[in-house]
Formats: sequence, C-alpha cells, structure tokens
Amino acid sequence: MGAFLSLSAAMVKGLVRDKTAVFFMLLFPLMFLLLFGALFRGDATSQVRLAQVGGVEVLDSIGGPELEQLQTVLTIERTGDLQEALESVRAGDTDAAVWEEDGEIQLRYSAADQVRAGSARALVDGVVQQANLAATGRPPAYRLNIEQVADESTEAIQFLTPGLLGWAVAMGASFMSALTLVNWRKKRILRRLWLSPVGPGTVIGARIGVSLGLAFAQTAIFLGVATIPFYGLSLTGQWWLALPLVACGTMAFMAIGLVIGAWSKSEEAANGVLQVVILPMAFLSGSFFPVDGMPGWLQQVSRVLPLRHLNEAMMDVLSRGGGWGDALPAMGILLAFAAVLTVIAARMFRWDDA
Repeated sequence: MGAFLSLSAAMVKGLVRDKTAVFFMLLFPLMFLLLFGALFRGDATSQVRLAQVGGVEVLDSIGGPELEQLQTVLTIERTGDLQEALESVRAGDTDAAVWEEDGEIQLRYSAADQVRAGSARALVDGVVQQANLAATGRPPAYRLNIEQVADESTEAIQFLTPGLLGWAVAMGASFMSALTLVNWRKKRILRRLWLSPVGPGTVIGARIGVSLGLAFAQTAIFLGVATIPFYGLSLTGQWWLALPLVACGTMAFMAIGLVIGAWSKSEEAANGVLQVVILPMAFLSGSFFPVDGMPGWLQQVSRVLPLRHLNEAMMDVLSRGGGWGDALPAMGILLAFAAVLTVIAARMFRWDDA
C-alpha cells in the first residue's frame, strides 16, 4: 500500500506541475462547454421564419387557439416590399416569402436549408388546405389532435455536456497513459521499477487510480458548471450512472494511450498520434454536433468508435432519463475494447528504448 500511495502521489505531482497537460486535459474541454453553453443557451428547435408580403387572407383569418398553435413553429414577419422579402430569402435570413396574387398563394422558399424549406412548405400548405376545406362548408371527415411533448434534450446544454465531457475523459485518460509511459521509458524509470521490489500490479493500479481520479474530477467540474442557472443543465433519470460510464470510458481510453505510448519513441510522436486519433474521433462520435446529420456510411463507421458509445450512453443517463438498460451495453463495449487493446499494448510493451 505504501508503494501504491507513493507512486500515485508522484503521478499526481507530475500532472499538476505540467501546466500544459492540465490545460489541455481539463481547462481546454471546459472552455468549449463554457463558450458553447453561453452561445447556444436556451436554444431548442428553431422556428421557421416566414415573410408575409401584404395581406394574405388565409393567414390573416387565423386567430384564437389556432394562431397560438401555429406561432409555436412559425414566425411571421410582415412587410410591404416584395423585393425586400425575396432578397431576405436569397440571403438566408428568412426561410420563405408568401404573398397573394390574383387569388393564388405564392410561396418562394430558400434552397440553402432543405429541411427548413420543407417545413415552410408543409406549414403553408397545411394552412391553405384547411382554408379550402373550410370554404366548402363541410365538416372534416377526420381530425388530427396535435400536442407537443416536452423534450429537454433539445436544449443545447443537454447535448453539449455529455459530449464534451466524453471528449474530456478521452483526452485525459489517453494522454496521461501514453505520455507517462513514453516519459518513464525515456528516463529509464520503468527499468528502475522493474528492478525494484515494486510489482507491476502496483504500478498499473496507481496509474488507473490517478486516471480515474482525474476523470471523476472532470465529471464533477463539468456537471457543476453545467447545472448552474445560467447554463441550466437538468439532470434526469439515474444520472449518477455517469460515474461508472466515466470509469469504463477511462479504462478504454487508457488502453488506447498505452498502445500509442508503447509504439511511440518520443513524447512528440505520442502527442501527434494522440491528436490524430482523439480529435477526429470526437467529431465522429457526436461530441460537438449530432451524428444524425452525417452521411449514413459515416454513421456506420462511427459505431465502432468507443467514444460514440460513451457519448450516447452519457446523454441517455444525463439528459434523456435513461437507466441501467442504456448504460450497461455501453459499459460492456468499453470494457471489451479496453481488454483487447490492453493485450495489444502488453505485446508491444518494452522497458526501455534500447
């Protein structure tokens, strides 16, 4: 136990004294949370912006509860200048422009965003069809009852916190294990440990303990910052399952770091390889933006990445009210990934550069 505590203390001191490591492992990901959380604070699914030129009877005749329901998804900006409205659509500032001409409803929409353009078309078409039906004087054969279900995951902070925390855990665990291994091998500390009475289990245990301590500190800081009223993260379900998920994610990314550290001959080489591996993985795993917007084949590629499984499970338990059923499969995948890469790292391991 004494050797374990001494090694752990040495690793912690080495980390704290390396200001660059502290910045990139802890402060750098936290800066993204602070910045993105402030920029997209209160953002949810945005409304369709529609420029109405002059009077449009089917729109002007809507009132009462129907108007209130329409305004939840559609923002109508009235203007008297057709050319100005069309220029606004061309510039992408407005999603569509609508006006009435010779008894016909004219709609012009932007091609810049096909999703929002489709929403504008569907909304205006629905209004016109309802007006046509009302003009016949006949009651509709079918009625559709629509209610919006509150979905807290649409808030930006509910998405950003799990994804950026997963990225921070990946960076901290992989960089610490890889750079420590390279540095200790370069300074021949590994050989001294090999010749000392300290067993390999003690060294590995100390490394795991320090990495888990860093990961839990990252989790506490991220959740502490995100849940303050300014950012407004609302923890749902069995959110505490984020802790075992973080622990399993730490093991998986420690294994990645061990493989890279065993292969690399210098800290510069290890750092370069880690950047090439971790940063693209963060983009492909939904740490910065949803993976749903990626091409289908790229989504399939991302399913083999451990960070995607960590991010999705973290979002389930932190933001979507998930529980053990969401966490256990991801934990199993992460631990299996860690086991395979640890075996590979063990085969590549060497005590010194000789």
